[in-house]
Amino acid sequence: MKIAIVTGSCGLVGSESVSFFSKKGFKVVGIDNNARKLFFGKDGDISWIKRKLIKKIKNYSHHNIDIQNFNLLKKIFIKHKKNIKLIIHCAAQPSHDWAKNKPFIDFQINARGTLNLLELTKKYCNKAPFIFMSTNKVYGDSPNFLPLSEKKTRWEIKKSHKFFRGIDETMSIDNCIHSFFGVSKSYADLVVQEYGKNAGLKTVCFRAGCITGPNHSGAKLHGFLAYLVKISLLKKEYSIIGYKGKQVRDNIHSYDLIRCFWEFYKKPKKGEVYNVGGTRYSNCSIIEALNFIEKKTKIKIKRIFKKANRIGDHIWYVSSMKKFKKHYPNWKQKYNTKIIINELIENFNN
Repeated sequence: MKIAIVTGSCGLVGSESVSFFSKKGFKVVGIDNNARKLFFGKDGDISWIKRKLIKKIKNYSHHNIDIQNFNLLKKIFIKHKKNIKLIIHCAAQPSHDWAKNKPFIDFQINARGTLNLLELTKKYCNKAPFIFMSTNKVYGDSPNFLPLSEKKTRWEIKKSHKFFRGIDETMSIDNCIHSFFGVSKSYADLVVQEYGKNAGLKTVCFRAGCITGPNHSGAKLHGFLAYLVKISLLKKEYSIIGYKGKQVRDNIHSYDLIRCFWEFYKKPKKGEVYNVGGTRYSNCSIIEALNFIEKKTKIKIKRIFKKANRIGDHIWYVSSMKKFKKHYPNWKQKYNTKIIINELIENFNN
């Protein structure tokens, strides 16, 4: 039986990976210690996903392991060795707000945890593709210095600008404010590349914008769109922090992202980097998302504006996937923001 190891297996991307690759004939070894509950409290608790995976997916085994614990991870790699055909590393401390107050824990999870997994991959299954879930926060606040203009419901960039179709991998990660989370993920991102280019592993970093889907345990400090939909429907109000709610996010559905993983698995490269996100096909501002929910549900949502901007918050971020699409032309994007929000609303009501 070919083995896929998925860290953060009960999170949004991890659980989607478990479901997808189990259907592809993999026995999936999931690693998740529900650290999201520690980070975000009840809203971040992923126990419900764990129960669902164990109940519905027969070829899934769950391990309540912290990725900081090298010795416990090592036991899994020793047990399966060359049968491990894929590693999908999604486990992380994912919030720059949380990281600011707990920088040591944030770094240990994001940086040391990633290094642990790479070293074990090199020693026990060095032919297996290693897929790392990185973030657009490696670019820090550099996107905020693009020539943006304020429109009625969003910030926007001129059509003539080279990044109008989306920010690509040529944007520098230097000379900017990253947030502590951005720094720990930047280390992880760079060391994943290094194990590919220096040590010869088949590694890739997917630098994502906003990922979402029905399995998302959206919390105040993480999970923009899922949390926005949940709070808007529960409380009929939403707190907007900074930029008049016109900050733009692109949104990629977790299923579309996992199909990127599948394409890479079939034709892996070494030390590669791709920006992934909703692109021009799927993006919105906070105001636009709230307007859509109001129109869809006929609910009036109270907007509470807070003038102070969040440190490291992107004013406008749309991903370019030109490079990935060039390397993997069979990949096609299915979900746009309207479809995603509709699904989140339906999932909440059910």
